[in-house]
Amino acid sequence: MISTTTAKIINILPDKFVTYISKKVVDKYLKKYANINVQGSENLKVIKTPTIFICNHLSNSDGLVLDKVLKEIDPTFVAGVKLSTNAVTSIGVNVIKTTNIKPNTSDKEGLKKIVKLVKQGESLLIFPEGTRSRVGSLIEAKKGILLIARMTGAPIVPIGLYGTERLLPISKDGDMSTENFDYADVNIIIGKQFDFPKRAKDQDKKEYEKFTKNYIMKKIAELLPENYRGVYM
Repeated sequence: MISTTTAKIINILPDKFVTYISKKVVDKYLKKYANINVQGSENLKVIKTPTIFICNHLSNSDGLVLDKVLKEIDPTFVAGVKLSTNAVTSIGVNVIKTTNIKPNTSDKEGLKKIVKLVKQGESLLIFPEGTRSRVGSLIEAKKGILLIARMTGAPIVPIGLYGTERLLPISKDGDMSTENFDYADVNIIIGKQFDFPKRAKDQDKKEYEKFTKNYIMKKIAELLPENYRGVYM
């Protein structure tokens, strides 16, 4: 991928140049390395907006690819704060609309901003697992998606994605700045929009949370080949 030194130089330029150059860099890499195949585009034509897109997470290239596929809707991506603080991954953040949230915390300010965006008509894209899967298949979702879905009341569109784990593999040493693009077929399957399940009057809170989390994650799993379904087989 782009070197850390080059990324740092880009990030000290005026904002309008940072965005322009970042887009050029990302487009160049995706055009060269990614063969993107999309199924289910017809489902986008009948959705109600604002909506919440949910997708499995395999690579730091996921957001870049999805941003191109969903360009007509132009959703705001919910991203962990560390992507913005890393010189290399911030190049990707410069390209797509993002709102930050602090993972594994009760980030009330981050949640307030997210809800406000939806109330203003913005659609969101969330990776419910909260992190990239190191095993190449679905891992357990965080509770954040349940909270955001309840607070916004927005309908949900599931997306299944695979191939990005080869396009931009996760670095074995955990250093995102050392990750490099490679040639890969990337498959994106867009599912049908659905409403977040409502809690029954006599339903226990923990049981409801467990049910809803499984319900929405299996919507993603159904779009994926079996070897990518992981804990939601």
